[in-house]
Amino acid sequence: MSRSKNVGNQVSSNNVGNIASASVGNTEFANVVDSADATKTNPTDRALKYLVTKNIKARPGHILRQLGVVGLDTLEPVILGALATETPLLLVGAHGTAKSLLLSRLCEALHLQWRHYNASLVNYDDLIGYPLPNDNGTLTFVQTPASVWTAQAVFIDEISRARPDMLNRLFPIIHEKKVQGLELTQLRFRWAAMNPPADTDEISADSYLGSEPLDPALADRFGFVIEIPSWSALSDADQSAVITSEPHALTHETAASISDAVELIKQEISLVKESVGAVLVNYTREILQHASRLGIWLSGRRATMLFQNMLAVHAARCVQKPSAQLCDSAWLALINSLPQRAQGVKIDGARLMVAHNQIWKTLMLDSADPRRILACERDPVRRVLRAVAFTQLTLQELSSYAADALAHLPSGGRHALAVHLMESGASARMIAAVAAQTASLFTLVCTKQNLKQFVTAGSANHRAWQAIVKHLANIASDNPEEPLICNLLAGLFSANEIKTEDDVLAVLDSWRGVRALCVGGFDSGVNVATVLAGAA
Repeated sequence: MSRSKNVGNQVSSNNVGNIASASVGNTEFANVVDSADATKTNPTDRALKYLVTKNIKARPGHILRQLGVVGLDTLEPVILGALATETPLLLVGAHGTAKSLLLSRLCEALHLQWRHYNASLVNYDDLIGYPLPNDNGTLTFVQTPASVWTAQAVFIDEISRARPDMLNRLFPIIHEKKVQGLELTQLRFRWAAMNPPADTDEISADSYLGSEPLDPALADRFGFVIEIPSWSALSDADQSAVITSEPHALTHETAASISDAVELIKQEISLVKESVGAVLVNYTREILQHASRLGIWLSGRRATMLFQNMLAVHAARCVQKPSAQLCDSAWLALINSLPQRAQGVKIDGARLMVAHNQIWKTLMLDSADPRRILACERDPVRRVLRAVAFTQLTLQELSSYAADALAHLPSGGRHALAVHLMESGASARMIAAVAAQTASLFTLVCTKQNLKQFVTAGSANHRAWQAIVKHLANIASDNPEEPLICNLLAGLFSANEIKTEDDVLAVLDSWRGVRALCVGGFDSGVNVATVLAGAA
């Protein structure tokens, strides 16, 4: 589903590495790393893959379709992995996307005693019953059919519409399987559902005004946060299946297939951990660092959850398809383990996929391969300057490093990097889209600007123009940087990217910082963090 503060379903990735197609939502995703290349590069990974799958009896996929739930084929390993690990699960989706149907059918198939609470309406007494004083001065809770004490599964619907005090009371149930400090000994599964949080800055007809972003601490207690596909994201065949669907009782065979799949996944997880756990530990550490640079802040708890989720998702995919690739499992687990989806935080899915692609390829390199240093370089500008010197990089690899650096830099620094990429010839080793972006930035700096613009005396624009004239006057006419800076400032002023005197200073500082870095090399003493700060 595409919403202003939620991750959308589709991410175009035609120009991102060697990714053929992808979905950060739910419909489909492709190998983000050429699996054949990966196994050829790293024989150990190939051996581990066979170790994981050699004794697995593959079961037919699309188990959820047998429950009468369609359109979740890609998400099926995630949901089955959550069942196998009993990890708290949060579904985010529009009304009418079968969130409640999915969970009720799973409970029926697994023969669970479960409770369904509407968080916007439930009272605390509904959860725990009514307190009755005993003769000895203690309390006994008089249970009702809705009490949580004997539940094996709890489904908290409309959790984003609950009162803050009620959320605080639901918190320990989700996090610790406790209520009032007392352990819920029979509780195994904790599930919740919500509509996408409303974007108060961009209210539309599709916004859910009553759906509030979850508190970060609460959102971080859900191991899996899954976006359920909207109607428009379904294929024609799935839409037709929904239209013609009729209520039907679950068969014994369907219930057995769910139970059997969950048990197989439980057995498989330990083998997956033994065989590829070390790879996933390194991946988890790297992806958290890259995610933070994209503004996706993940806690240490989330790192543990992500690692466990990847094990479970890969085990589920191997049970269904023994040839499942670990890189695909890692991506599927990652994109369905981000709590930001419930917090109303925007996620750049395309750039996150680029980071995933780069990390995975690095993990597959031989330990002595000099390209590993690129993964260790945290600064995007220094990383692309190092990458330019690596002639063995593919077009896609160099392009992704360049695109990442250009996206991080503010105006001025972005243009300085483009000049370096063009002058060094690196742009000729990039895919067309990134090369075109680089050339456009380079053209503004290296083409004489003819500027005609009316400004009001004393206005912010007028003061910005006066600052431009003042700074240009202080540059010696024989300074080779003078015409470049002149074109840069005039071009950005004409494009309305320079509006104030502070903008002029920020552009100049960023330009000079990156230019010094490009001239001095990636090991120069320039503080790139200061340069990048202008992008905030």
